[in-house]
Amino acid sequence: SLRGIWGLSNGNGSVVLRGEVPGCVHTALYRRGLIQDPYYRFNDVRYRWISLDNWTYSRTFRTPFDIRKWQKVNLVFEGVDTVAQILINNITLGRTDNMFNRYSFDISSVLQEVNVVAVHFSSAVSYAAEQSRCHSAYSIPPACPPPVQKGECHANFIRKEQCSFSWDWGPSFPTQGIWKDVRLEAYNHYNLLYFSWTPFFVKTAQQWSLEVESVFDVVTSKPIAGRATVSIPKLQTQQTFSVKLQPGEGSIVLLVNINKSSTVEAWWPNGHGKQTGYNMTTTFVMEEGSQIEKFSKVYFRTVELVQEPIPGSPGLSFYFRINGQPIFFKGSNWIPADSFQDRVTYDTLWQLLKSAADVNMNALRVWGGGVYEQDEFYDICDEMGIMIWQDFMFACALYPADQNYLESVRGEVSHQVRRLKSHPSIILWSGNNENEAAIASNWFSIPSADREIYIKDYVLLYVKNIREIVLAEDKSRPFITSSPTNGLESAKEGWVSQDPNDAHYGDTHFYDYSSDCWNWTLYPRTRFASEYGFQSWPSFSTIQKVSTTEDWSYTSNFSLHRQHHENGNDQMLQQIGYHFRLPQSADPIKKFKDTIYLTQVMQAQCVKTETEFYRVSQSEIIRGEGHTMGALYWQLNDIWQAPSWASLEYGGKWKLLHYFAQNFFAPVLPVAYEDKGLLHIYGVSDLHRDHQLTLRVVVHTWSSLESVCTLAKDRVTVQAQSAVPIYKESISDLLDRCRNCTRESCVVTFSLVGEDGLQSPTNHHFLSSLKDAVGLEKTQLSASVSQRDGIYLFVLQTTAIAPFVSLDVGSIKGRFSDNGFLMTEKKKVVVFYPWEPTSVEELEKSLTLTSLMDVV
Repeated sequence: SLRGIWGLSNGNGSVVLRGEVPGCVHTALYRRGLIQDPYYRFNDVRYRWISLDNWTYSRTFRTPFDIRKWQKVNLVFEGVDTVAQILINNITLGRTDNMFNRYSFDISSVLQEVNVVAVHFSSAVSYAAEQSRCHSAYSIPPACPPPVQKGECHANFIRKEQCSFSWDWGPSFPTQGIWKDVRLEAYNHYNLLYFSWTPFFVKTAQQWSLEVESVFDVVTSKPIAGRATVSIPKLQTQQTFSVKLQPGEGSIVLLVNINKSSTVEAWWPNGHGKQTGYNMTTTFVMEEGSQIEKFSKVYFRTVELVQEPIPGSPGLSFYFRINGQPIFFKGSNWIPADSFQDRVTYDTLWQLLKSAADVNMNALRVWGGGVYEQDEFYDICDEMGIMIWQDFMFACALYPADQNYLESVRGEVSHQVRRLKSHPSIILWSGNNENEAAIASNWFSIPSADREIYIKDYVLLYVKNIREIVLAEDKSRPFITSSPTNGLESAKEGWVSQDPNDAHYGDTHFYDYSSDCWNWTLYPRTRFASEYGFQSWPSFSTIQKVSTTEDWSYTSNFSLHRQHHENGNDQMLQQIGYHFRLPQSADPIKKFKDTIYLTQVMQAQCVKTETEFYRVSQSEIIRGEGHTMGALYWQLNDIWQAPSWASLEYGGKWKLLHYFAQNFFAPVLPVAYEDKGLLHIYGVSDLHRDHQLTLRVVVHTWSSLESVCTLAKDRVTVQAQSAVPIYKESISDLLDRCRNCTRESCVVTFSLVGEDGLQSPTNHHFLSSLKDAVGLEKTQLSASVSQRDGIYLFVLQTTAIAPFVSLDVGSIKGRFSDNGFLMTEKKKVVVFYPWEPTSVEELEKSLTLTSLMDVV
């Protein structure tokens, strides 16, 4: 391996330093103290010069073996970001232009005992501009991001992380660097380049089989014969094959039938079963060359994307069957965890993915404007049962389709599919993010006379190239061309449908910031909601790390600078204003903190309402629409400290939305909504069998911790994997029944309880806006903290009903068992799970308790 310290210098040699590989220029400069934290205040704009310069990485290495003994020696780069010329001993080996490809150079004839390897980078920004200039026949929009993003232009002309040129939630840091491993490979006779396996269930034989694929580079002039043995001891399966490797690069596929007398435990998504894996050993013993032994963990699962007619509904269904079972997808969308990928460690990924699994998520969409994630990301998803909808890296733009570009993309797609296809967590390949919609809705004002050119390029890129390669490389999972798409209907309409967001087909992306989000009638009764959401601000403790006192106001230059979505800060205030009073404190910092809190309350309540609507719509067809089978809100995580749609802040802290997700994604959940004066309650279940439960409906007045009336409905059948109506009552009857209640003075809470200990979260339904609530009093909230084993107990006490009680321990890393809740009892115990050592004293000192009435 050539990992470690390299020399690093800029174009004219005025900046010289040491830099880590894997790494990038920005982190090297920061680690050596030559720049401040790039995320601090306005540094994204201040440090623009870094990405406009051309940097060189170089190092000397001694060849660690006798060169004469090896037929072939390669210099292999797992990832180069992005445009570079690679030299060894002043001889040019080649050029790179794709961050997502693996590059391998034969250095057998140029290797010496001591060598100098150099990687000359060109500015990605300048390269993209140059590529765009050269594409003179017609323009490929968009040219530049909106000014509010403070970004760079022509990202679509470079095969690089698209959001590194800025996005509506992230900064522009077009990095340069060797971002993945670099190593020497020396071999005789043959070398294994890729090794993968895919499971299949053969229905006729009622038997599992594995397709084990190996891609070799054979350096002899004649074929090499030998034996391959695949062994899975736990499944009493061992098979030996005669194999023949042909000269050059080629692949061998071994079909392994699993012993029928063994019981195979399938891999299931989180909440639906176990994620059982089996150890597999594959050994190649050839007539020539050394033996190769591969150890892998293999999983067995099937996936089907079902697009079929539905009785009573025009269009087609769109849902996934895993191991023959329809699964409702609960989750979110994943973006890069940092602008500087070398800072994304295993621990970073584990913490974020664990936070997803902990709130009952079973799926994430790896969005197409970021990166194909590192191997560890998918390993963790395999272990946690998180299904991955994997986009290819094209987003919100049109793209060139000239020969050079297509060739680069073909290499990228082939490499990524071979690298990733063994992961059971990946259940779908998707060609791009929103590019079908961009053409269909004419985002870029293309004259109708030119439309055909762009459609032709679109089909050439995503269908004739990407789709062809994926279908050839991987027959074990479905592929769709875009998201949102109409799926089979889009294909029928020539791959660009009239309305990719049509609720009768495929998936939809839905955003509406100006309407009142509590009004569920706004939301599309879609087949699959793959994007939807609302913004909020991250906690004060997260913002504090990258700002200074003068920044701590909602209207400061800093607050405007961090908001990359046009009018985003105003939209949040408008949405808050529908149901809450806006903060009026004379103390500017208190006002800022109150506003942050309310943005998080608003976001949590909005996404809750919308997600519950999608879950309730899974079993019904209403006016020809419904059978919703997925809810993936935008977005899970953050790339820096800024307002965004995320439920996890940069650094991993949970926003109130993430705590709410734990409830709105619960396996069993009662959901209420109002329609024409009637209160409807549905029982939603992801469980695989029916349950008889008791529905408890409790009504409180805002002014008292004592409930005014309680109703218990016994033997309510909550059906397996469905959403069924279990209760309805007119609001006027409810108010009469619960004497002295008005819409403004009362609140409804409800839950499902079973005799076997099965219990849903307690849900709530507001009968009016909280700004109109009558009887809400400012409460005295207090907490005592104690330690038990490795966790901390917070015993909360209140003197009055408290909506949206928030516990915040600043920058102490960890999470609570519950947060942002409606407190209707005098006492509640909340557990704090620390992610790093802390103490009762530290927690007490850092604790801030806030509820709605603390906002003035």
